[in-house]
Amino acid sequence: MPALALPRPSSYRPSSYRAPDRFYGWHIVVYATIALAATAPGQTAAVSIFIDPMIAELGISRSAISTAYLIGTLTGAAAIPWVGRALDRFGIRRTMAAIGAVFGTVLIGLAAVSEIVGLTVGFAGIRLAGQGALGLTATSAAALWFTRRRGFATGIVSAIGALGISLTPVALEGFVASQGWRTAWLVEGVLIWAIVVPIALLGMRDRPADLGQLPDGDTARDDGTRQSAEWGAGRAEAARTPYFWVIAAGVAACGLLSTGVNFHQISLLGERGLTPTEAAGNFVWQTIAMLLVTLATGALADRVRPRWLITVMMVMLAVGLVWGTRISPGISAMLFGALLGGAGGGMRVLEATTFPRYFGTAQLGAIRGLVVAVSVGSTAFGPLLFALVHQVAGSYSAVLLWTAPIPLIIAVAALVIAPPQLNAALGDVRRERSPSGESPDESSTSRHAP
Repeated sequence: MPALALPRPSSYRPSSYRAPDRFYGWHIVVYATIALAATAPGQTAAVSIFIDPMIAELGISRSAISTAYLIGTLTGAAAIPWVGRALDRFGIRRTMAAIGAVFGTVLIGLAAVSEIVGLTVGFAGIRLAGQGALGLTATSAAALWFTRRRGFATGIVSAIGALGISLTPVALEGFVASQGWRTAWLVEGVLIWAIVVPIALLGMRDRPADLGQLPDGDTARDDGTRQSAEWGAGRAEAARTPYFWVIAAGVAACGLLSTGVNFHQISLLGERGLTPTEAAGNFVWQTIAMLLVTLATGALADRVRPRWLITVMMVMLAVGLVWGTRISPGISAMLFGALLGGAGGGMRVLEATTFPRYFGTAQLGAIRGLVVAVSVGSTAFGPLLFALVHQVAGSYSAVLLWTAPIPLIIAVAALVIAPPQLNAALGDVRRERSPSGESPDESSTSRHAP
């Protein structure tokens, strides 16, 4: 049965740029990597550096600032689907520029907060613009420029960008200690303006068609058949397929459980006999494993069916949680960090590559925006879940064991739920034919069909 070709998305416009001599997609990878690293000020690891100094100066309790962060995270997550729609409508370039401008403004505003309401609004802004919107835009860029090498390109963006995020708290700690948290927020905001906005306006391009190019640097066929990646299901069609929720659940499980562990990591590993320094050093092993697994998963995603890779990531996460009840100082603690870091990194790149594979790129922003909203929202509940169970049970072993079945259930679902068939998943759409009678995207879909 021939594949369906959807109408071009509303953001499509004829080429307005002179095509360069070389394929521009690898430039997009570089710019997207920098943009992803620039999400660091909105990530929990970097925000944690500011918590104690703000508590001391503003005179608010730890529970109050934690509640503000929870409300801010959920509020930001709720708005992310609209960012996804904007991405489809206005394109990568303009959307990223707007996000960068808003993100920088919110960070600068945080330098002037004096009470809990303003702090909550600031948290909502950086979680929406930083962790959610800018990350969504950066990782979506590679998916629009690549098809056959989409996993490899997205793996590079995710791995190196995440490495930049992981290193940011190291640089921030000394700066906040010497210059103060208000100055640090201010400097972060100015840097976002100086980095993200110029990259968006001067470097990013929405789609290969803007430069007269094709995904992966392909050339037009001799028979004139149009090869395009601009097909796909809408968000409603995608959300009606069970496989969509398998992937969303995998990403949410990593967000929920990894954030819960990381937020309480010093205390959690302290119960197992590690010193605070040893527990903090465990983040290094998480980062190394995340980098390696993300690159490997990205490369494998171009060759291996996603269901097998999703299963591997979920099993890694489950084993890591169970292992957390048995670890001791040394190699076993390093393995614990590596399992959690690897599972989270691998699942994130799988989400970024699997949706365009099965649902196309015409409305990729709307589809991924919904999943990113679920993912960001899940991170808000992880620390609270671990804290409540620890308070009741008296240790973290209970919550680690009770939550370990969650990723195992998702792993089973990934194996038994069939990926969507493109022809069946796409709804009532307009059919187009090339002069040769072949659907424009038939060659692409046949390569990636499960």
